[in-house]
Amino acid sequence: MFNAADWVEFCLAALFVCFAFFWQPALRARIGIFAERTRMMMLVLFAAPIVLRLALLPHHPVPEPNVYDEFSHLLVADTLLHLRLANPPHPLHKFFETFFVLQEPTYSSIYPIGQGLMLAFGRLISGVAWTGVVLATGALCSLCYWMLRAYVPARWALLGGALAVIQFGPLNLWMNCYWGGSLAAAAGCLVFGSLARLAEAWQRGVPARRRDAFTLGGGLAIHLLARPFESLFLVAAAGLYFTVERQLKSRFALQSGKLAAAALAPAVLLMLWHNKQVTGSFTTLPEVLSQYQYGVPTTLTIQAPARPHRALTPQQAFEYKSQFLMHGPDHDSLPRFLSRLQYRVRNYRFFFLPPLYVALGAFLFTLRRKLSLWVAATLAVFALGTNLFPYLLAHYLAAVTSVFLLAAVIGLQKLSALRIRELAVGAEIAGVLVLLCFAQFALWYGLHLFEQDTALPSLMRYETWDVINHRIETRRSFVAKKLENTPGKLLVFVHYSPRHVFQQEWVWNRADIDGERIVYARDLGMSENQELIKYYPARKVLYLEPDFDPPQLSTAHPSDD
Repeated sequence: MFNAADWVEFCLAALFVCFAFFWQPALRARIGIFAERTRMMMLVLFAAPIVLRLALLPHHPVPEPNVYDEFSHLLVADTLLHLRLANPPHPLHKFFETFFVLQEPTYSSIYPIGQGLMLAFGRLISGVAWTGVVLATGALCSLCYWMLRAYVPARWALLGGALAVIQFGPLNLWMNCYWGGSLAAAAGCLVFGSLARLAEAWQRGVPARRRDAFTLGGGLAIHLLARPFESLFLVAAAGLYFTVERQLKSRFALQSGKLAAAALAPAVLLMLWHNKQVTGSFTTLPEVLSQYQYGVPTTLTIQAPARPHRALTPQQAFEYKSQFLMHGPDHDSLPRFLSRLQYRVRNYRFFFLPPLYVALGAFLFTLRRKLSLWVAATLAVFALGTNLFPYLLAHYLAAVTSVFLLAAVIGLQKLSALRIRELAVGAEIAGVLVLLCFAQFALWYGLHLFEQDTALPSLMRYETWDVINHRIETRRSFVAKKLENTPGKLLVFVHYSPRHVFQQEWVWNRADIDGERIVYARDLGMSENQELIKYYPARKVLYLEPDFDPPQLSTAHPSDD
């Protein structure tokens, strides 16, 4: 039966049809006028993904952390809000061992400080860490347009910014998790946008604007704090740009380089000081120390749900998609490096809506242009570089998000110039592709805006690359509610069953473990548990068995059956 949501979808479809056949010429003229107003368009594109996501809050509330990466970044944020870079080790840290957290020489996350700074800023201004994620996503969409303005005409840059909103905005994984993506992508926009502006000034034989040089350094600084390893590829991409454009001999390059270095220096010093506080060495990254202590992952084993015969709920689908969407196995049929690269090609779909695949095909016909050659070389550098790591997540490639968009826009430009038998059909083809992108987004956004629990499970399987949480009680929220209603200070021992899925970790604590009302600890057996119970004599002891459905809380030590 038709209801209000179906009528909304029908009206949206009618609007798209009208746009395709009647309004394109007039709309293009209007877009051309507004696209030239850079500051206004940046503000609009900044606000658009934020407003669209906030409108979904009735059915899709503030995301809960689910994956161990998220808890580790939140630990960084909480540590910073305690006005320190690292926490002292706990005397009984064996009970608090968990993924991606160091216990010695300090109790700290293994991750760089950048994502945690963003989450701490969100908590500082609103009390909710997710605020930092939302603001970073708005900045990403805005800066994609700003970056594209340096390479393509204003109308095409605005189109790229709009594509960024629908691709990386309210329905995207980066908007609905805490493990990063938008911040590093925004930093990449700053770097690549400033490169073209600096080169243009040098080509004209005039000093570059200081703000462009500072922007270059600032973008590198933000990315260094968020993704230090991939920053090597970002610097290489910048060098490639000046090599392709042959601007390295400019007499103004040294002056701009000094200004960029001045903007980058505070980030370098902060990273070194963070290393010193966490690991005891200026040059040892926390993640490197973690690999030394716990080992280096070589493959990722994806375990199936405990009851695979049951259909996944929307929340379970969100959890599993957010954990495993980007991973791929190692193969033995080819050399491991080439095998990983072969498998990972599918993961680059994260950066393109399906209609843009045609535009990417058209982009290949522009590789004789210096700009297109640099775009292809930059993407190749990141693809080969990130392939050194045993698995791939989209935010490893976040720095080149705007470069992926640039490739798509260049392809659309090439298509729009296509003529067949003297007929200018290219503009119509490009228009239809863009129309399909917006139609796809409008469909899924409308479904989530007017979400119906009865219809959603049958549709979720088709929403392959969107990841958004739902207003459904999860196992974590179920346990949190029960603990919230339990008075006093609590010590919760987590007891896993033999069939426990290791990715579903429950031992997570904040920066000040002893100061928290609820402390989670690993169940090491009755005899060893007594040591921690004596350490916390005033706490009520509970045992959590998270592998039951629903999870079980009790005051008696569970059996190992």
